[in-house]
Amino acid sequence: QVRLVESGGDLVQPGGSLRLSCVASGTIFQIYGMGWYRQAPGKQRELVAKISHYDGTDYAASVKGRFTISRDNAKNTVSLQMESLKPEDTAVYYCNADVRSRLTMTTDNYWGQGTQVTVSS
Repeated sequence: QVRLVESGGDLVQPGGSLRLSCVASGTIFQIYGMGWYRQAPGKQRELVAKISHYDGTDYAASVKGRFTISRDNAKNTVSLQMESLKPEDTAVYYCNADVRSRLTMTTDNYWGQGTQVTVSS
């Protein structure tokens, strides 16, 4: 009923930049909090950044000052601008959102399928 699709993952050199995007589609009444998580091989999935419906933001300490999360409520999108990328940023990045369905009027949490970001020379 609700689908999140990420794009923008790529291979980039250390110090480079990348922009990830995620678009939500389906039976959407309202999108509340949105966020980006990442999971590196052999590690647990971790929060990278999150943004509330009213643009309040929170970042992991490891990305603060380098990454910027933003959203466009009219287009049901959330983006992650990543600067000064490091090899340790290499991971699969997942989009996450709390979405209220216009069919059931219930709120559920949804995940995208992930997009690979590799930082390497």
